[in-house]
This record gives sequence, C-alpha cells and structure tokens, in this order.
Amino acid sequence: MPRRNRPVKIEVLPDPLYKNTVVAKLTNQVMMSGKKGLAQRIVYSAFDIIKEKTGLEPLDVCLTAIENVKPMLETKGRRVGGATYQVPMEIRPERRQTLAIRWIVTNARKRTGERNMDAKLAGELMDAYNNTGASIKKRDEMHRMAEANKAFAHYKW
Repeated sequence: MPRRNRPVKIEVLPDPLYKNTVVAKLTNQVMMSGKKGLAQRIVYSAFDIIKEKTGLEPLDVCLTAIENVKPMLETKGRRVGGATYQVPMEIRPERRQTLAIRWIVTNARKRTGERNMDAKLAGELMDAYNNTGASIKKRDEMHRMAEANKAFAHYKW
C-alpha cells in the first residue's frame, strides 16, 4: 500500500441482466481463470433456481442474503510489547459486503449434496436468506471472537 496517496477505488460496472453492482461483484467472485461468461451463466441459473424454489424475486433474495451475512466486527492482530492481541474493530461497509460475498461463494463451493455450482450457490443464498447455513455460522463465529476479545478493545487505534 502506498505511503503518500490512497489507492484508487475501481468501480465495478453493473451486470447486464439485473443492472446491479452487487450481482456483478458476486459474478466476479464466482469467476475462475477469467471465465466471466461461465460465471454469469452460473449466477443467473442460480437465480432461476431460487425463483423456481421460493417464488420470490431472486435479486431481493440475493441482496437480503448478503445483508444477513455481513459481519459488523472483526478482530485484527495488534502487537503490543512482544504479545499479539486480537483487537475487535468495526468493519467499513465495503469490506463487510466483500466478506459476505466471499463467504457465500466459498461455502457454496464446499457444499455437498448438490451436483453443480449453480445449485450449490442457490442453496447457499437461500440458506443465508433464511439466516441458516455455513456463511451465517462464519459471521456468528467472527462476532463471538470479537466479543470474547472485547477486553483488548482499548488497543485499537
């Protein structure tokens, strides 16, 4: 990271079908080896599965799921006098969204039972929408860790 200037934020263009930047970020996270067309096909077919199974608008389900998974606190290691303390800190909004999308996609990849990635992603999004699943568990684990280390909050700067 540069010492003098702040790094330039790269704006993500909205996706072509839903005209939403969050869906574009989800697509970018799903993408592997630069295959964006395949990633878009996976995300859109996951949205079709969500529409078919729940009857709700898939964009609303996706946005609510990401909102449910967003963590409020995280712990960062701070070195004080030879010891490293896990200091709880509040997370800025962009990082919250990035973490939520990353957790949803990684936990979707780890899922068993479903056959292909679009079914796995749809299942993980529906679980996050219903406040269940591995992504919600990850968020709760992070909050528990921050709560347990609240005594070191005065080391924050």
